[in-house]
Amino acid sequence: MILLDTHALLWWQAGGARLSARAAREIARADAVLVSPVSCWEIATLLRKGRIRLDRGLHGWVRDLLDGEQVRFAELSPEVGATAGNLEEGFPGDPADRLLWATASDLLVPLVTKDQAIRAFAAQGGDVRVVW
Repeated sequence: MILLDTHALLWWQAGGARLSARAAREIARADAVLVSPVSCWEIATLLRKGRIRLDRGLHGWVRDLLDGEQVRFAELSPEVGATAGNLEEGFPGDPADRLLWATASDLLVPLVTKDQAIRAFAAQGGDVRVVW
């Protein structure tokens, strides 16, 4: 299993051209691609602000995403919330990033992200393997 950050999810669903070669390989090898409800919220926000476009409505896009054999939703559990709230001060402040990291941490799965701040935190000894 592998968890995708929101941008990685969008790029993967768009065909993967913007993913790194390593990220694309690891996604292809994973028995399941995990998607957080946080990413659905972020995508809805990006759509509302006009920063992205989808080829169909958000609900249809999510429904089609879930129809894929490889895709599973990662639960946003109370434990994930507690882990996100207890991350060290050095972790980036974006609540969505904190929740995605905490999900990967609690599920013991890698996180696919290009986010430099998250990758820097991981390089300093975070408990999540970050793929890019």
